[in-house]
Amino acid sequence: VQLQASGGGLVQPGGSLRLSCATSGFTLDYYAIGWFRQAPGKEREGVSCISKTGENTYYADSVKGRFTVSRDNARNTVYLQMTGLKPEDTAVYYCAAVFQLVRLRAPLQKETYDYWGQGTLVTVSS
Repeated sequence: VQLQASGGGLVQPGGSLRLSCATSGFTLDYYAIGWFRQAPGKEREGVSCISKTGENTYYADSVKGRFTVSRDNARNTVYLQMTGLKPEDTAVYYCAAVFQLVRLRAPLQKETYDYWGQGTLVTVSS
């Protein structure tokens, strides 16, 4: 099982970025994918999650209305569209996967996930 986040970079406040999580080594159709971030000196926090079918999506309050998660199982890729970026969104962003049998109880908790990818750095600064 491999996941690789990409698409990070330097962006001005108010700008947008789209992160991608490329997956391999497993059938994405059966897995929920979560996005997490970790700022320097802070705990890793859940940002968003998308269920295996895409029917259910979840967002942290801090990003609701600004971030949108989506998935393309045919391309084995999950996306996180980020708009209205703020300096406090600066962090390393990670994607993670969990085999999903039933609806996730805690989709934004890192303990829910079994597989993690390398992160991608997002810096929001003028």
